Amino acid sequence: MPPVLRPRTQPQPALVVAVVAPARADVADRLPANGSITAWQEASVGTEIGGLRLAEVRVNVGDLVKKGQVLAVFATDTVHAELAQAQAALAEAQATLAEAKSNAARAREVQDSGALSALQIGQYLTAETTAAARAQSMSAQVRSQQLRLQQARVLAPDDGVISARSATVGAVLPVGQELFRMIRGNRLEWRAEVTATEFDKIRVGQRVEVVAASGARLEGRVRMLAPTIDPQARTGLVYVDLPVGSSARAGMFARGEFVLGQSTALTVPQQALVVRDGFNYVFELKTDNRVVQRRVQIGRRVGERIEITGGLQPDARVVAAGAGFLNDGDLVRLTQSGK
Repeated sequence: MPPVLRPRTQPQPALVVAVVAPARADVADRLPANGSITAWQEASVGTEIGGLRLAEVRVNVGDLVKKGQVLAVFATDTVHAELAQAQAALAEAQATLAEAKSNAARAREVQDSGALSALQIGQYLTAETTAAARAQSMSAQVRSQQLRLQQARVLAPDDGVISARSATVGAVLPVGQELFRMIRGNRLEWRAEVTATEFDKIRVGQRVEVVAASGARLEGRVRMLAPTIDPQARTGLVYVDLPVGSSARAGMFARGEFVLGQSTALTVPQQALVVRDGFNYVFELKTDNRVVQRRVQIGRRVGERIEITGGLQPDARVVAAGAGFLNDGDLVRLTQSGK
């Protein structure tokens, strides 16, 4: 009995796909880095007068303050009493000086007449000098007490925000005791750690995109590069000014990218890329509607597109989406838009 001939079946496409050609795009050259957000400058506000009781604290942590604003007030009863005492002593010294000047003036008038001995004249002149010196001393004491009275009001040295407070109402504090810490100008900076080989790529004034741990995205500018490199870690600090009033906080960790410039790159849609066994692949369409798996090297990300740095020709056509369901050599059918 002759064999029965069966009709040959046509291979079925594995998937219906759309294909795209790699496109040239301008891509920003970026340098990633990590670092911490810190205060630009921190000021310590302490006591200039000792031995007085802290009567009033007018600010707390987080408060915005202006230069010259009163932050705390000490009780001034003792200072007022000492000022009054010094003023009374000054008045007495001035009266004594006036009398001494009068006596000295009369002594000078009769100096040549012989009415007074040289010893007596010398005593009157010396008394005038002594009284003048005592009056100056008392005047200095009055100014000192007036200064202490001014120092009883603790003032903000600059605009900023209070970052720490140790002032407690009722405490009697020595001179120099810290009461507050404040971030000057409410300015924060990102201190990025950059390797020594990347240091020369950064310039003052370059734009930086910073992402804080809170998720806040900030745009900063390079203010300064550290003059030295850490000999142990082989990294240097780059100081980046952050916008005032942002949601970033001192002490946060942040990552960022220095925008170094732009260059043209060959890109494909992100969905065209398949990761298998730790390598990146795209599927290139051949003339027989079969796909070939191509291993590629990738670079920067541009929105929804990925830079291809090697492994793919510019005139190739690659599967735009769904490549993860394909294997090397699969037959595919193109959509109407992909023809």
